[in-house]
Amino acid sequence: MAVDDPQAVDHCRHRGRLAALAIAVVVIAVGVPLWWKTTETYRAWLPVTQINQLAQLQLQLSVEVEVVFSRGTLTAEHQKKIDPTHTRLEEHPTTVLRYRYETRYRTATIMEEDALNQPTAAETDQSLHLLSESPCGSVVIYVVPESSTLLPEGVSVYVGQRRTALLRAGRPMRVGIGLKEVLAHLETQVQQVLKVMSFSHSDITAALSDRVRLDYSSREGLADSMRAFKSSPGYEITFSLLNPDPKSHHLHWDIEAAVQSYIQPLLSKLAPVADFSLDSQILYYAVLGVNPRFDPSLNAYTLNADSLSHVINPVEARLGSSAASSNPVLNFLLYVPDARHSPLYITDHRKYTVVSNAFSSPRWGGIMVYNVNGTELPVHINIDMTRVMGVFLAQLRLMLGVQSSTPPPGFLVGPCGPAGLADWELDRLLWSRSVENVATATTTITSLAQLLDQIGNIVINDNIAEQVSAAVASLQLAVGQLEAGNLGLALQYSKEAILHSERAFFDPSLLHLLYFPDDQKFAIYIPLFLPMCVPILLSLLKMAAEARQRRRERQDKKE
Repeated sequence: MAVDDPQAVDHCRHRGRLAALAIAVVVIAVGVPLWWKTTETYRAWLPVTQINQLAQLQLQLSVEVEVVFSRGTLTAEHQKKIDPTHTRLEEHPTTVLRYRYETRYRTATIMEEDALNQPTAAETDQSLHLLSESPCGSVVIYVVPESSTLLPEGVSVYVGQRRTALLRAGRPMRVGIGLKEVLAHLETQVQQVLKVMSFSHSDITAALSDRVRLDYSSREGLADSMRAFKSSPGYEITFSLLNPDPKSHHLHWDIEAAVQSYIQPLLSKLAPVADFSLDSQILYYAVLGVNPRFDPSLNAYTLNADSLSHVINPVEARLGSSAASSNPVLNFLLYVPDARHSPLYITDHRKYTVVSNAFSSPRWGGIMVYNVNGTELPVHINIDMTRVMGVFLAQLRLMLGVQSSTPPPGFLVGPCGPAGLADWELDRLLWSRSVENVATATTTITSLAQLLDQIGNIVINDNIAEQVSAAVASLQLAVGQLEAGNLGLALQYSKEAILHSERAFFDPSLLHLLYFPDDQKFAIYIPLFLPMCVPILLSLLKMAAEARQRRRERQDKKE
């Protein structure tokens, strides 16, 4: 057996070392970057700094108040000394809210004086509206002399259909009283008017219920806050006629004409708030889920308040609410009891009959019982839609959050007009909805940002980044418009923020099946790369050991 040439052996070893080193260089310099680039998770840029700033949600609501003095309410000396503007700030540190009231004082014009000479306060309110329309969210208060006959006796403030109020000048505003005392007394009355015509602190905190701990002073306050639906881009309204005994009762209701006359004017006025769709249906052989009890004292059947909660579930299965829409559904049911349980009345907790013979369920809708008179069967009935729609209209206002506060003593609130909604009532709703939209969109965006930060291998595509950036921009604009007192623009931007934030949060690319946790990645990569990496790593270790051995040999020869 021939002995190998040492030089040839060294040459082969050198060549092996170069081959191993070349492979390692190719793997490290080319393979690893290529693998890293082709397997990295694409994450588009998000405005994290602005999102963190919005998470603090420092809101300031600004209201423009105009106080107009009519002839005989201010002396000439007071008119010269009065400051034309006055700003009042109201801070609520526990709820990160601040209210700014910008009050402007001026005297009435000649045309306004003519309008204030109308026979009644309602006519005056209409005449002042024709002269100039106040911006959305603002309040105009006309101060009339104490001797004015516009306001009935015992009434100090009249609140009309528009954004104007008539305020009777009190005793402290007579001649001989200083300007400071006059304005101090007037400021107290103005604040009372604003609590009625503009937003209240309880309304705003209720809109922030998901972010602020509420402190209700009464059980009624808690019920009112939970009755209304949450803010939504759209609502589905369904009117249903329930006829459990079609053989005995032949019912006719002109629901289309009734909706056009009573409901549509309200919905048209609420168009800035949301989109509404209406439908109606008649359900035969639909019965309530509870059996009424006969009351001998009334000679009628009754449903007490404790059993009303059991009425909705059996009926709801027959309603067939649209499942294709994600919008909330408001159900309004008109129930005509069968002949065996007629007449039927609803009683309250004190066993008294409810005047409207109807009840409402929070965030669901309302039910009205319509009794039929007649002994000979079958009975042909034309339902009195005026009475029915009066009840449904009141319930609809409550469900949509239109809740005017109880006026203090001395206040007279005029009728809300043919639309069923006064302008200042609409403003109160817009304030609440704007704040609620801002809070909801902020919560959605911050939650999404926290989720994406915690799970680093979720893909953030450009569409999500665009939606998040658009939501943040809309939120910033909405907050800015609230601070500027531009209520209409604030609502518009807040609605846009809601849409963009929900599109980003519910984007299909964020589904959990489209990414893998780290442990699953290691389980996939180790069987592929470990067999290749072990020989390369061992070769590199051997080369390093041989290099150290050669270095020691050279040092020994030198010594």
